[in-house]
Amino acid sequence: MTEYVKTEIADGVMTLTLQRADKKNALTGAMYDALSDGLDRAEADASIRAVLLQGDGDSFTAGNDISDFAARSRSESTGPSPAHRFISTIGKAGKPLIAAVQGNAVGVGTTMLLHCDLVYLAENARLTTPFVNLAVVPEAASSLLLPLRIGHARAYAMFALGQPMDAQTALACGLANAVVPQAELRKAALDAAIALTKRPAGALSITKRLMRDQERILARMAEEGALFADRLKSAEAREAFAAFAERRPPDFSKLS
Repeated sequence: MTEYVKTEIADGVMTLTLQRADKKNALTGAMYDALSDGLDRAEADASIRAVLLQGDGDSFTAGNDISDFAARSRSESTGPSPAHRFISTIGKAGKPLIAAVQGNAVGVGTTMLLHCDLVYLAENARLTTPFVNLAVVPEAASSLLLPLRIGHARAYAMFALGQPMDAQTALACGLANAVVPQAELRKAALDAAIALTKRPAGALSITKRLMRDQERILARMAEEGALFADRLKSAEAREAFAAFAERRPPDFSKLS
């Protein structure tokens, strides 16, 4: 187990559990790397037939750890971040991915679901993509995939206004397979993962590949990633992060 990410393998299923509940499972660089390592291991190991993503506590994940985010905005580094490594890795994943989501799924907590093949939500799940609020742009090819899934109007409201989506709406929009009581969430997701392990792996892999335009997805990820990195260096981002740290509303009115 890497700190804050627990990896378990049983019955052909790799389960990756976020275990930073006191911080709402906010993702650090080390956590992103642990998730990427898990996904890479699953791709290389034929005995792993499916991957289940879940989080401890009352939230799936609060998204990026803001302190890591702010540090990245001040850094002179030009290389890919652990977050972008994870995004690229999940975009290339060939094994079936299943998610069990309770409470808040913020930013990448929502956009990663667009790369999962089966998504189970607890009744209290709340999906948000507040990238513009932090003066950045969508990632994980969500600027392409979310409008395709739920339509431009709903996707724009989620991105530009930070408008949350509740579990039942997400189900109705096609972002999830089922909404279940939280006490039943993990069993529902694990049962689905185990069911997939009993299907022919080759046929599953080809079916997933046919359903996803990976070249287009990865190209959009690269475009978003470059713009995201640029936005992190902007005056708007500096104001957004300062306002967050100082617990005040940001003021973008004097910035162009």
